[in-house]
This record gives sequence, C-alpha cells and structure tokens, in this order.
Amino acid sequence: MLDTWTIGKTNGNAVNTAKAKGLPPLVSRDPGKRSIVWVGNIPIGGDGAVVIAGPCSVESREQVMDTAFAVKQCGAVMLRGGAYKPRTSPYDFQGLGEAGLKILREAGDEADMPIVTEIMSEEDVELGCEYADMIQVGARNMQNFALLKKLGKTGKPILLKRGASATVKEWLSAAEYILHGGNENVVLCERGIKTFDNSLRNTLDLAAVALVKEMTHLPVVVDPSHATGKRSIIAATAKAALAVGADGIIVEVHPEPEKAWSDGEQSLTFDNFADLMANLRTPIRQVQICPEFAVSM
Repeated sequence: MLDTWTIGKTNGNAVNTAKAKGLPPLVSRDPGKRSIVWVGNIPIGGDGAVVIAGPCSVESREQVMDTAFAVKQCGAVMLRGGAYKPRTSPYDFQGLGEAGLKILREAGDEADMPIVTEIMSEEDVELGCEYADMIQVGARNMQNFALLKKLGKTGKPILLKRGASATVKEWLSAAEYILHGGNENVVLCERGIKTFDNSLRNTLDLAAVALVKEMTHLPVVVDPSHATGKRSIIAATAKAALAVGADGIIVEVHPEPEKAWSDGEQSLTFDNFADLMANLRTPIRQVQICPEFAVSM
C-alpha cells in the first residue's frame, strides 16, 4: 500500500525525473507522529474523541438555532450543517447557499461552537472560508482534484470524506493533494462505502478506520449517519467507531426528522442524540473471563 508509494518535490505539472526514491507520502505516519487539527478552540486527534452534530440541511434559522443549543447541551463540541447539498436527483432540495451559510454562522456564534459545512466547487472556496471554521469535502468530490488543490492553499481545516467507492489508497491520495498544497489541517472521514449488500444505505468500513490510523498521522472521524442511513443503529455504530480508534464522530440531528428536507430517516431527534451521548460514555460491555485464569486485583 503506502509503502510502495513514494513522492518527489515537484510543481505537480511535470514528470519528475529526479524523484526522491523512498521518500514517504506526506500523509504517512512516522513513528510517534500524531497530528492534532485545531478547529477554533477544538482539537481533533487529541486524547478525547469529539462529537460533531447538526442538521443535514440548513432549512431555517429556528431549526439550526434549536439544534445547535440542543446538541451542545448534550456534549457536542462542533456544529455541522449543509448550505450546499449535492443530491442524486436534480429535483431534490439543493440547499440555501449563502443564506444557509449565514444562518449556520450565526448559530455557531450564538452557541459558541465552530461550524463545518460542505462546499461543492472551486468557486465556493472563498465564500466557504469566509463563513465556516472547517470545510467539508463530500464523498462525491473526494477526487475533485482542482478543488483539493485550491483547498490546499487555504490553511483552513478540511474534513475529507471518503468516496463511496474509493479504496483506502485513493482516499489518502486525495488527502495528499491538500497536504502537498501546504495545508496540513486535514481530518479524514469514513462515511460508508458501496458493497453488494443493500440492507443499509452504505456499509460502514470500520476496518478501514483502524487501518488508516496505522497508516497516517491524520485524525480520522466517522459518519455513522450516512454510513448506515438507519436512525436506530447510529448510536451503536458510533460507539463501535470509537472502539476501533476513531478520533470523533459526526452525526445528523433534526428537531423533527419526519419533516426534514433531506435525509430525515437517518437524522436523530434531540432525545436520540442525548441517548447516543450517554451511550458513548458507558463501557462497551464486560468480557467474561474463565475463573481459572482470572487474575485477582
């Protein structure tokens, strides 16, 4: 995997005939190296896992404000929300655009929470950086190389989601584009991949989370909302994500999921989110140990 991938210092526009043999990628993990990405005053990749929560789509000021204070009261440290929505159908709600960014920014300021939101194209970078504390690159844009290059020049924290059909190496290669541009503030996000099984919206690849934690110094968070698409198992998969070493989770929360303009079936209610947070704080479960070999404490 990354052990056979070497890089050279080039401008990215020409074949490098003097490629430095054996030089590891910027994303690779050196012994003892562990990056912490600061989003405002929130560290991602430190000793404690972070929880990012908020609505799939910004719909109204009241909706986002109510959600921001509800999730913060339960322990979330960052607010998420979509002002630009990449949708499979051109007839689905596409987001409020800049008006949504303004609502999200206001809610973040009022609740004293950094905000993360997705942008869709190179043209959105400047506007996104103006309003957001962290920029999300969605799964559909993971290999939008022009966008990745431009984000590499910003210095803004980036949440890079794994593409639905992307290999781990492709995912890390996308991160490499951003780091190569000079922006070291990258957080990876596993959000589920497409497999033969259609029981759920996607398949949550927890093995990839554990693997990537071995391969890179970058923090990794998990999105169990998109990975499963099923409200009833989001709490369980969130806990599993932390168990394999994820540095945080990002989930969708809505005051009334049945009325949500997008992804209502995978959005948690405020009570659901409170239960999730309580569940994350409790031990996974006790392990039965054969009495003959149990060590007395």
